[in-house]
Amino acid sequence: MTLVEVKDAVRTFKRGSEEIKVLDGLNLSIPAGEFLALMGPSGSGKSTLLNLVGGLDRPNSGEIAIDGQRIDQMSATRLAAWRASHVGFVFQFYNLLPVLNAVRNVELPLLLTNLSKSERRKQAELALDIVGLSHRFNHYPRTLSGGEQQRVGIARAIASDPTLLLCDEPTGDLDRKTGDEILDLLTTLNKQHHKTVIMVTHDPHAAARASRTLYLEDGKLVSEFKP
Repeated sequence: MTLVEVKDAVRTFKRGSEEIKVLDGLNLSIPAGEFLALMGPSGSGKSTLLNLVGGLDRPNSGEIAIDGQRIDQMSATRLAAWRASHVGFVFQFYNLLPVLNAVRNVELPLLLTNLSKSERRKQAELALDIVGLSHRFNHYPRTLSGGEQQRVGIARAIASDPTLLLCDEPTGDLDRKTGDEILDLLTTLNKQHHKTVIMVTHDPHAAARASRTLYLEDGKLVSEFKP
């Protein structure tokens, strides 16, 4: 079953009087349950594509459909509600709030849902347990290693049981051993928890964990590699 369908997506940005075309009529289909890696040079459109699929941005033209829903046509309010329920984001630099402990950081996106306080806490604790941090509920980011902070970030991303897990350079700030542990976790979420994972990476070692790798250049898909 096709989960993500991108048709003729164009995204441009203005730099002074110059118009920069970041995505140039891009087409992409992603089946449910896939672990997809996106590679390409800086400025090729990888993160822009991730933002379009996650509803953080809209194309200038073209279509973005997730599970049959045209998210590019949703109102801002409806899109925010859809994103809170269907998308989990994992960032290179974790984006944790230093004044909140691990469990409260994980609870943050759940504030946009209709869950009660006790339900939010239960979901957050379950997510931390899944990523192996049940013993770190009350620890603050400054007391956690980089790998542990990224695990908290992943727990936050999966706390709402999202349809899509979108990862932008999730191992880019980690050493190889810790990065491999994070990739192991993403693989487990994909294979055992049936999460559809889209990962932007510059690292061929990380991309090798995906079931399919696509290469972007100048806003277009230029090649595909299936291990």
